[in-house]
Amino acid sequence: MSGKTDPQRSDAGQNSARGVSRRSLLIGGLAAGGLVVGWTLWPRQYRPGFAATDNERVFDAWLKIARDGQVTVALPQAELGQGVYTQLAQIVCGELGADWRTVAVQPAAINPLFSNSLLAREWAPAVLPARAEQAEDEPVVGEALEELATRGTFMVTAGSSSVRMFERPARVAGATARVLLCQAAAARLDVPWESCQAIDGFVTHGRERLRFGDLVDDAAAIDPPDPVPLLPSARNALSGEDMPRLDIPAKLDGSATFAADVRLPDMLYASIRHGPVGDSTLTKVNDAGGRGIVGLVSVVKTSRWVAAVASNWWAANRALDRLAPTFETTGILPDSESIDDALSEALRIGQGWSIAKRGAVGAAFDKSAGTRIFEARYGAAPALHAGIETRNATASVKNGKVEIWTATQAPAATRDAVAAALDMAASDVTLYPMMAGGAFGRGLDPAVAVEAALISRHMSRPVQLVWSRAEECLQDHYRAAAKARMVGAIAQDGSLAGLSVKIAVPATMREQMQRLTQSASSQDAPRAVSGERDVLAVEGAVPPYAIPNLSVDHYPADIGIPTGRWRGNAHSYTAFFIEGFLDELATASGIEPLSFRMQMLTGQPRLAACVTGVAAMANWSGGAQGEGQGLACHAMRGSHIAIIANARTGDRGVRVSRISAVVDAGRLINPDIARQQIEGGIVWGLAQALGVSTGFEGGLATVRRLRDANVPALADMPDIQVEFVRSEADPGGLGEIGVPAVAPAIASALFSASGIRLRELPLLSDAL
Repeated sequence: MSGKTDPQRSDAGQNSARGVSRRSLLIGGLAAGGLVVGWTLWPRQYRPGFAATDNERVFDAWLKIARDGQVTVALPQAELGQGVYTQLAQIVCGELGADWRTVAVQPAAINPLFSNSLLAREWAPAVLPARAEQAEDEPVVGEALEELATRGTFMVTAGSSSVRMFERPARVAGATARVLLCQAAAARLDVPWESCQAIDGFVTHGRERLRFGDLVDDAAAIDPPDPVPLLPSARNALSGEDMPRLDIPAKLDGSATFAADVRLPDMLYASIRHGPVGDSTLTKVNDAGGRGIVGLVSVVKTSRWVAAVASNWWAANRALDRLAPTFETTGILPDSESIDDALSEALRIGQGWSIAKRGAVGAAFDKSAGTRIFEARYGAAPALHAGIETRNATASVKNGKVEIWTATQAPAATRDAVAAALDMAASDVTLYPMMAGGAFGRGLDPAVAVEAALISRHMSRPVQLVWSRAEECLQDHYRAAAKARMVGAIAQDGSLAGLSVKIAVPATMREQMQRLTQSASSQDAPRAVSGERDVLAVEGAVPPYAIPNLSVDHYPADIGIPTGRWRGNAHSYTAFFIEGFLDELATASGIEPLSFRMQMLTGQPRLAACVTGVAAMANWSGGAQGEGQGLACHAMRGSHIAIIANARTGDRGVRVSRISAVVDAGRLINPDIARQQIEGGIVWGLAQALGVSTGFEGGLATVRRLRDANVPALADMPDIQVEFVRSEADPGGLGEIGVPAVAPAIASALFSASGIRLRELPLLSDAL
């Protein structure tokens, strides 16, 4: 086989990780990621930063209570439609004992207290030097990473981490206020505070009831005990229940304010055009073309982009068409063929990095023992984020200060990027986090906020910048294209003796972190990490199965387009590669797909329960009467899922009639929201299977409108069945787990129905 992994290179990485010292890691590794800055100068404690009126009392960074009993929760995670405002508020207020009818939420101010240290540890391999990336498992290094994430204000919403990270801090916040209110009530009633209870907005003792609002002044003056006692169970009157979502009423009546809804006095509107992917420079603008456009106020030019500013957005966008900007691009303009060639070349002659290895893989592929060897190539095209809301931000630069209204998954990084672009201190930038109409990883990029601020400074007026749908498609940070060479060894007894997984894909997460922590441009970030090993770029490629001999290798590829996180990230294609190929191996072994998987799920009781559960729910038969059934399963972020898809082909292409799923996501905070997240993930997975990808021509994406992306319409939606396994395990991630297993389940269903094996995403690209 060609493209052989260099074992010396892989072993060096492992040995380095084991022997890394605290000093060398912190100075050599984390400093390279931009996280170490003046360790001794940072404070050891942080103030809440929660604004309050005269009638409100702040209890900590999470919570304030008004004299009328109104409870307001500050939430550090972005509301992207995933219901995080509701779920985190349930956790806080469940421990508090609040009346849900009195609960309100607001975005938290940027504060180190809300740093996402869990995500920082999970993303550490994308920041640490490639040969030290395993060191985050060392206790001293893990503690250092968490401390540095706090000091660097690593506030990020991503990776299905919101509840996993903040459940305990949210419980402690609610419990602290509850204890203080009980102590204040106990002092008035002259009883032990431990005998008081907080229920539905009252502190009770026997028949005595005191409103939270009547106690807040006294309670706020008391020092809490250390440690604060939590309720005996994380399940309570609110957490674990189907409480109404707090964001839905405003979204239904139109009163919810998104960034594009912001209106400021004397505000102007802007539309923008960038050059093709790569080192593109603005060379010419037809200034005369803007004449006669009613409402056009000005044209703002930089070396990378041109923006039209007008009294309304329609006029600004129309003016750009007339201005006909011309860009000159240095280097090769990527197209679909060059992307495909780069991936193929990486697999053929590239330098591979070992990600995981167990057993004797070479010996497993020895045919002399009667072993049968099977090989297949899989691939995935670049995919669009395709959020309903295009990128937008409103900025006001005035008197040396900046105010920014935008939906962002990384508020601190966005604030810092704006400050750096305007050569200002971060303290002079005020960022107002807004709800997003879908982000899926695209909200990690601060570019639109930076551009809005630059245009506002140029105009000396507030400006709202909105990217057009075409610009959104052309300037996306695409889900990376990938190719895989899969080789399996079937023993004489039909068992899977060995599996080799080689994946060519850009170092996407290292690229993403270059933009997030180093403010690298879309052009510079891929170059900075070219050829680097990226564990997270092939995350999910290590299967949960007990395969005695296994190797997983990453072959970095420079495909010439910017890539970034996407819902499910690498799992979206690695699960397709793994589960699709396992289905092929099951056929080759003569064992039906469910039994083939079950015999390898030793040590995976939760995933095995999902597989057997979905088989019973969907009446697993493998397909009959022209409609096939396909099975796939996956585990990630502490959650487990098994999916069975019913699908067939016809005159109108692929038709998926039903998708059944059984999920074990641990303890659920809000079962109804959990179901929404799984159903939404399944729809996203369906979109990945049938569309949402784009080709490239001359450095430009060929898809520029949603209708051209083959996004499933309402009429295409199958029946979706979702059941949850009752579990007391810690909450797992919900936002992504619904995505990865859908495409391989559909591909397997189509094979059982038609005998055609589809190995490319989207499936329709494979000559259907």
